[in-house]
Amino acid sequence: MAIKSSFVLAALALLPFVSAQQSVYSQCGGIGWTGGTTCVAGTTCTVLNSYYYQCLPSSSTTSKSSTTTSSHPTTSSPPPTTTPTTTASSTSSAPSSTVTGYVKTSGQKFTLNGADYVVAGTNAYWLAQQTDADIDTAFADIAAAGLTTVRTWGFNDVTTAQTYGAYYQLWTNGTATFNTGAYGISRFDSVVAKAKAHGLRLIVALTNNWSDYGGMDVYVSQLNSGGTHDTFYTNAKIIAAYENYISEFVGRYVNEPGIMAWELANEPRCSGSTGSASSACDTTGSTIATWAKTISTYIKSIDPNHLVAIGDEGWFQEANPPTYPYAPGVGINFVTNLAISTLDFGTFHSYPESWGQSANESAWGVQWIIDHASAQKSANKPVLLEEFGVTTNQTGIYTQWWNTVISSGLTGDLIWQAGSQLTNGASPNDGYAVYPTGTVYPIMESAAAALKVRG
Repeated sequence: MAIKSSFVLAALALLPFVSAQQSVYSQCGGIGWTGGTTCVAGTTCTVLNSYYYQCLPSSSTTSKSSTTTSSHPTTSSPPPTTTPTTTASSTSSAPSSTVTGYVKTSGQKFTLNGADYVVAGTNAYWLAQQTDADIDTAFADIAAAGLTTVRTWGFNDVTTAQTYGAYYQLWTNGTATFNTGAYGISRFDSVVAKAKAHGLRLIVALTNNWSDYGGMDVYVSQLNSGGTHDTFYTNAKIIAAYENYISEFVGRYVNEPGIMAWELANEPRCSGSTGSASSACDTTGSTIATWAKTISTYIKSIDPNHLVAIGDEGWFQEANPPTYPYAPGVGINFVTNLAISTLDFGTFHSYPESWGQSANESAWGVQWIIDHASAQKSANKPVLLEEFGVTTNQTGIYTQWWNTVISSGLTGDLIWQAGSQLTNGASPNDGYAVYPTGTVYPIMESAAAALKVRG
């Protein structure tokens, strides 16, 4: 996520995913739910919270709600006064602080020490910019919600030294200095240590397509003055400089089990904050695919322990696209990239309000998840919905989306973004943040528990 541009494009409405008799792990009731309320044989409609009832295998529940329509509250009904106890809800307790071993992949799943590792997570890009006490508060809230994984920024490129927060590279006249001093990499050491103390693992993006926290545009301005944004992917000096940064940052954590995965960039595209792509960047995908192969191979050469992904938004390249994110244009081909051998899993994001779907957010997002789950099955690799957000009707839309993540078989998800109350106020909020006292947080907690039950 960045301060994203809006795209006003023609769109075709997609039909919502609704079934009369709900399949295993599908939603079957809750406040605002208008879909089916009975479950297929062998499953029982189980109350996870007042907003989210789910069809769980009968053997996975210790107490179950009725499967009849009359037992489920409608939009105007009050929440139930009691919530049945389920095995799923017990998983939301604080996790163990023991963090050993490295997360691996097995087919479409992640594994850890021979067992499934379920990615039910959140983004918190701002962690390293906070004090140790505030980092600890944020992780405590995240762990208490039963989440397992946090995605954060492993970059901040500056041209003037900071005396606050954290930055990792200082650029001066085309030369980058890795910051091992004050406000430098030791701040990220704290993020890793605090995450481990709460039993959490990190997905770490190593640069940004957008100008927030420096990103690709600093490399271009320092090493290819006057060059377009996309020369980050092709200019030999820039590639060498980026690999040097990777050597410093990734090399520091090669033997660190608190890291789950590295990502090549946050939301790489041919164009960035500085404007349009040049004609040298193939908007159908080959330029970024070649770069992704190069950089992921390099990371694997210095760090055989950790997983690697691109960190992209998951664009398709369909000949007759129903909506903008299915069309050629930004330089990402999700299906092609998922087949790259040095990339361990796929990622996609979902921001329908910014992508021309402001009147169709829920249904469009449901179909977007289903289509990526289908690509996951075809590639037999894990795929994560690693960023998603809307600014209206979050409880209703997120409930639908989490339901679809679970029922579609998608490997996991990370919301953008779970927030906390820090020493000086709320954590950064770009309109998407959800907080422990809000209405989304308990739904997020229940969805995490349900995802763990599904495995």
